[in-house]
Amino acid sequence: MDETPLAGCWLGTVVPKRHARRAATRNLLKRQIRALMGDSAARLAPGLWVVRLKAPFDRQQFPSAASQPLRIAARVELAALLQRAAQPSPPSGKR
Repeated sequence: MDETPLAGCWLGTVVPKRHARRAATRNLLKRQIRALMGDSAARLAPGLWVVRLKAPFDRQQFPSAASQPLRIAARVELAALLQRAAQPSPPSGKR
């Protein structure tokens, strides 16, 4: 797990080998996560944040370990995830 302090946020990245077999792909994804987290840290609540790759990227769609299409796809998905995380959660309705 990689930890970096970013404006009150600590970041952990988990990119399992079973989802990204090649080290170049795992490193690319971790770099993308750190870069976007750095851009989004001001909008996120302070605390511990862990980003984990939950499913593999399709090797048929992204044959190169560090291709430009893979970079773009990862960045778009991560940006959407961090945007959702930055939005305040609605009240639970229970008092």
